[in-house]
Amino acid sequence: MKKILVLALALIMALSAFSALAEITVGIVNNPPSESGYREANVKNFEEVFSADNGYVAKTAYTLKNDEQLQYAQQFITDGVDYLLISAAETTGWDAVLQSAQEAGIGVFLFDRMIDCDPSLFEAAVVSDMANEGDLAVNWLLAQGLDEYNVIHIQGAMGSDAQLGRTGALDAQFEAGTMNKVVQQTATWDEAEAKKIVESVINSGDAFNVIYAENDGMAKGAVAALDEAGITHGVDGDVIVMGFDCNKWALRELLAGNWNYDGQCSPFQAEVIDSMIKTLEEGGEIEGLNEKGQIINEERGFDAKEITEEDIETYGLGE
Repeated sequence: MKKILVLALALIMALSAFSALAEITVGIVNNPPSESGYREANVKNFEEVFSADNGYVAKTAYTLKNDEQLQYAQQFITDGVDYLLISAAETTGWDAVLQSAQEAGIGVFLFDRMIDCDPSLFEAAVVSDMANEGDLAVNWLLAQGLDEYNVIHIQGAMGSDAQLGRTGALDAQFEAGTMNKVVQQTATWDEAEAKKIVESVINSGDAFNVIYAENDGMAKGAVAALDEAGITHGVDGDVIVMGFDCNKWALRELLAGNWNYDGQCSPFQAEVIDSMIKTLEEGGEIEGLNEKGQIINEERGFDAKEITEEDIETYGLGE
């Protein structure tokens, strides 16, 4: 009996040791969930996938400041994580950290946003094509055939991949003279700051008929300013309202005719990265990447005149 107990204990200890060895440690550097509904869904997705139940030990760091993200990433490298997963607050400044990770034998995955670096410094990037999101939105706007375009442009966090991509297509129209830039200002994804920007334009008396906000929260803040001033908006209104991210509540604003357009940005990259990590752990190679080392999320834009309840349930984020 004693021998059986000893053998059983030894087996339990061996299994525990094997389980500990089998765990994969990831360091996740992301923007905080409070940034937006998109980010809340993105953070939740990563927490669910990179969990103990799925064989991971996850270290997480959340900040909107690029310098703080760099410090967190370097600390994760020092801690000896197996993989580093990054959604960068800004596209630049990452080379030294990524080189440090490479030298330490730590695999790097980019998600949500690109970093301006050589593709050899990361395993893969599972991202949105932010420039395409901007192109889709601006092409939709041009198709509305307005006599003139007087645009309030509310930008996201400056230097982020999302801001650069969603700004680029609109800047091209400003430079070409096809659209007039009434104001172009960052609200750093914040609803209250967006409201202040629009209030300032209203108080100045400058004419405008388009609000192009680079996320849903900022579009919501902009609309609040319009409502307080008694300015109509949406389908058949005086001002076209455009947002990005496709939160369910925002898509319902489209369905109700209060907004005009919302650009999709998928927050669900964790499952793809999980699959890639497990491929590498099994000695395989990652397949399906483009020449930039990317897998691009498939995304679209929604028009208030065409959106359906089914679209909201299928593509909407949150509740």
